Amino acid sequence: MDHEIASAVLINEVGLHARPSVKLTQTAKRFASTLEVALAADGPWVDAKSPVKIMRVKAPKGATLHFRGSGADAHVALKELVQLVERKFDEE
Repeated sequence: MDHEIASAVLINEVGLHARPSVKLTQTAKRFASTLEVALAADGPWVDAKSPVKIMRVKAPKGATLHFRGSGADAHVALKELVQLVERKFDEE
């Protein structure tokens, strides 16, 4: 299966804590594609639509979040996830 890949550096002060995790999963759930997140380009990958799994990632500020997706709207979904990170999850 072909995956589209994207990445973004966490620039918000708190990194990927509870509120950003929820915003990330809410964004991912708007898309039909399979979407995953990892802290390393080679994984381990976790389901971007699972709040529990995303909160376990515990990425600090400065970490790179890697996204991958497969499906009809994966390209748009990855773009939105990257923009969400770049906007500091609309929190700052």
